[in-house]
Formats: sequence, structure tokens, C-alpha cells
Amino acid sequence: MNMKQTVEYLTRAIEAKQPHRVVTGNPIMLMTGLADPKYQKVLETADLVVPDGAGVVWAARRLKQPVAERVAGFDLMHELFAVGDKRGWSVYLLGTTQEILDAAHAKLAEKYPGIRFVGKRNGYFKDEDDAEVVADIRRAQPDMLFVARSVANQEPWIAKHERELGVPVMMGVGGSFDVISGKLKRAPALFRKMGLEWFYRLLQEPKRARRMLVLPQFALKVVKDGDNVLKTR
Repeated sequence: MNMKQTVEYLTRAIEAKQPHRVVTGNPIMLMTGLADPKYQKVLETADLVVPDGAGVVWAARRLKQPVAERVAGFDLMHELFAVGDKRGWSVYLLGTTQEILDAAHAKLAEKYPGIRFVGKRNGYFKDEDDAEVVADIRRAQPDMLFVARSVANQEPWIAKHERELGVPVMMGVGGSFDVISGKLKRAPALFRKMGLEWFYRLLQEPKRARRMLVLPQFALKVVKDGDNVLKTR
């Protein structure tokens, strides 16, 4: 689905109160799944996976299974906020530091006054705190839950608790709160169009260099394994 269709699909899910776990697929997630079967299962069992990363869009096109368009998680979140602003949807924000969370909440509340923010909590809690966090979200009964934690525990955490949470839209948003809060700048349109959003992020956070090494590994795997797949068709 393209962005418009995705938003319409999730709007129907929210209006019908049907829980949906949304994964914003990118190369780092896919490579993590290849190395960890449990993580792979988390990806495969999601209700909806959208092609978030430019690398995923490229890979799909190379494998001759092109997606309609890139559906970036950051943009999808804002599109849902825009619809929810008119419909009075409720939102719970979970993750990142308290400072960034508070700043992101303030910016979102100003931009989308029709949204009801029914709860927020920073992402620095331990496994033994999960029950308390889940209980707080259940009490709030949000229409949308956005989780900003690390790749290692963001999707697995949502998958582990999705049935208890029962939120119509549960979605990991990675570093989106950093951008919304103003801590980081989003890549200019030209960088996004060229598929270089990752490079712009790296310029702002050089410490991500080691993590970004997975991108050329992903590209090489797509080329190598993708060609083999195409030959056997």
C-alpha cells in the first residue's frame, strides 16, 4: 500500500478498535532478523510491515517485487496524528529520555490540539517494570501507542505485550521523538529523495557509524542472494 492507503487502513482499524502491531521495516531490522530467529518471528508476525527504509524500497525493486512507495514511519506517524487531530483520537507516548519525551509531547500537543494525550513514559525501565508500564497503558486506553526505544527491544517489547495492550495502532518510531523534540534535525527533502537520510543522521550522530556498517552488508546480501532468487524463478 502507498501512504494514503496505509493511513486509510489504519484509520479503519482505529475506528473499529482492532489491535494492529505496525513494524516500520528497514535494513537494520531485516539484518537483525537474519541473525536472530526470535527477532525474525517478531517481524513476520506483525499485522502490518511498511517499507520505511530507502534500502528496503531499493531491495524490493531489485527483486522485481516493487512496493507502491516508501512509507516512512516518521511521516506515517504524522499522517495519523493529522487524521486523529480531526477525530479526537487518543495517544500514549513511550520511550526515549524524559527530557526529549516532554519536549516532543509539547511540540505535538501544540501542532495537533485535537489529539488527546492520555499518557507518556520514558523508555528507561527494566523488564521487571513491564507489568506496571503495560497496566498504565491499559488504563489510558489510547487509540495509538508510539514506542521509541532501541532496535533490540522496541519491536520485541511491543510484540511481547501486544495482546495485553490491545491498542488499535502500536508502532515503534525509533528516533522520531528526537527529531520532533528538536534535538535532531530531519534530513532535508533532497537527502530523503536520494535515499541518504541515514547519512544525514550519521552526520549529526557520528557515534552511529558502527551501527551503520550493516547497510553495506545488507546491500551486498541483496545483490548476492537476490540474484540467486531471480535465477531460480
